[in-house]
Amino acid sequence: MHHNLNMTDQIAEQLQTTGSGYDLLRYVCLPDLLGKDATTILYVLGKNIARQIEWQTFDQVADFFNNTGWGSLTDIKQKRSEHIFELTGPAISQRMKSDLVVDYRLEAGFLAEAFQQLKGKPCECSEEIYPKKNTVAFHVLYTK
Repeated sequence: MHHNLNMTDQIAEQLQTTGSGYDLLRYVCLPDLLGKDATTILYVLGKNIARQIEWQTFDQVADFFNNTGWGSLTDIKQKRSEHIFELTGPAISQRMKSDLVVDYRLEAGFLAEAFQQLKGKPCECSEEIYPKKNTVAFHVLYTK
């Protein structure tokens, strides 16, 4: 069942915090709970979250990232079979300075599914973390 974006926006607004509580759950508790399969499970969870919404534009996806506190998502480059995005923002910069072991598999899974809907093609997404630039690059690949 797909929810409309108004409901998603309401949920996102209710969830906005300073981010430290989110980081504690996301980077300490969840990996501990999920064990060695954490990154795979988080990727699938991200896909499942995105599946709950009907995506029509990239702006809706970028707004979702912003509203949930995931960061500011920017469209960097588009190739025939790949799309590159950059994630920035205070939460990203703060994480880069911390001692947390971080990954962005949840966000990558989310992007893969959202773009699968937007493009009507199967997608996979990988991420590269650039601590010196305080950014995360996402590579969405169209697999067919």
